[in-house]
Formats: sequence, structure tokens, C-alpha cells
Amino acid sequence: MASLLALLSAALWGSSDFEGGRISKRYPAISVLGATQLISLVFGLALTIAVGETEVTPKIFLAGAAAGLFGYIGLICLYAGLSTGRMGVVSPISSLSVLIPMTVALIGGETMSTLTAIGCALAIIGGFLTSGPEFSQGVSIKPLLLATGAALGFGSALTFMAIGAAEAPILTMVCMRIATAFVTIAIAIRKKGFGGLGRKNLPSLIFIGIADFAANAALGLAVNIGPVAISMVLGALYPVFTVLLAFFILHERLHKAQYIGGIAAVIGVALISAF
Repeated sequence: MASLLALLSAALWGSSDFEGGRISKRYPAISVLGATQLISLVFGLALTIAVGETEVTPKIFLAGAAAGLFGYIGLICLYAGLSTGRMGVVSPISSLSVLIPMTVALIGGETMSTLTAIGCALAIIGGFLTSGPEFSQGVSIKPLLLATGAALGFGSALTFMAIGAAEAPILTMVCMRIATAFVTIAIAIRKKGFGGLGRKNLPSLIFIGIADFAANAALGLAVNIGPVAISMVLGALYPVFTVLLAFFILHERLHKAQYIGGIAAVIGVALISAF
């Protein structure tokens, strides 16, 4: 069940990233991010009330707030890195963020069989290759630093998210959104709005916001009932789903490395699920 929830998380993240990328071609990415974060907060609050998960402990709040702020830092680094035009450098490196929570979980005492470990390694490599790595023209320092910042931000966010989710998965995600709401509002005030986003964009924004929160919640539930390391690895396969959507909907051409990455990811998931 934990593996299925983690894969569901990856599918939801990949879908929200795909739609977020499409709308960010017409509007500032930071505005899209801010608007969808607020929508996520509203959805999360409603869901929290519906399931009755309302008791906030200091551990849940601090872990959730830290996860939200680190995640925001990761996104800022990611968007800034992508704006340099070196997507083939930034996206693959940022996808390695999963190594942080996985390492923390293993140091904390989690174990896995040899075949499961091989499956995790294949899944991580698959996610990296599916992101479309391109280093043939060399790597300049700015996109490399920003990609590393994104990986550290996302990895730290996932680590704190797992800590809070051990007590209350959904409430932890709400605390994440509460923390990022302050950042979002501050940015909106400074920029005097949300970059031209309006009512016509609501369907896309609502989808992104709900899918993003649901992805976080699904992964939070996965780490709550199953091994953190394995759940994090499976949840990190979101680039596979983003690329598949781009292939089928936008008819984008895939590189050989991406095909290899997809195959590696499928084999990795099969080994993890079987063992």
C-alpha cells in the first residue's frame, strides 16, 4: 500500500509539474507557484477538517513549516536555474534530492534487501536520465550551483515532511502551506499582484494546487505506513510522468537517455514491489 501511495504521489507531482510548466510559459513562474500554493492551503484546510486531523503539536508545526520553507527555496533555485536555459543540467541534478531523505532514513536504522536496494538505485538512475541530462556542452558554475541548491532544498523539505508525517500526514502538509503562504503574500505585495493571472486561469491553477497537495499527502501517508527510504525513492519518479505527458500530449521528442531512464525506472519499481 505504501508503494502504491508513493507512486500515486509521483504521478500527481508529475501531472502538476506538467501543467505548471505549460502555464508558466505564459505567466511568471513565481506567480504561478504562489497562486497554486494558496489554493493548496485552502484545499488542505478543508481536507483536514473533513478527516478530523486538527491537533497541531509543536513537532508537526515546526517540521511542516521547515518542509514548506525548504521546498520554496528549492523551487526558487529550480526556476532560477531553468531560466539560465540549462534545463538538461538543472532538472537532472535537482532530481537527486531523494538521496537526502533516503540517506537520513537508512542512517536512522531502516534496512532493505539487496534486490530492493538495486531496485532503488535503478529507480533513482531512471529518474535522473528521464529528466533529460545534457552535459555535452560543459557545465557553467551558475546553473550547477542553482541545481545543487534545488536538490538540497527539496531533499531537506522531504526529510522534514517525513518527520511530521510520522504523526499527522495531512496536517503536516497544511503547516507546509501555511509557512509558504506568508512568503507568497509577501512576494505578491512586492510585485503588486500575481503577474496577470486571472479567472480564466483558475481551472489550471486549481488542478495544480490540488494535485500538488494531494501528492504531498499521498507521500506523507506512504512514509507513515511504510519504509521512508523506499517511499521517497518511488515518490521521486515524478519526472517520468511529466515526460510521458509531454510525449503523449505535446508530442515532444524523447532522447535516447530518456528511453533508457524510463526502462530503468520500470525495472526498479518492479524489483522494489517484488522484494
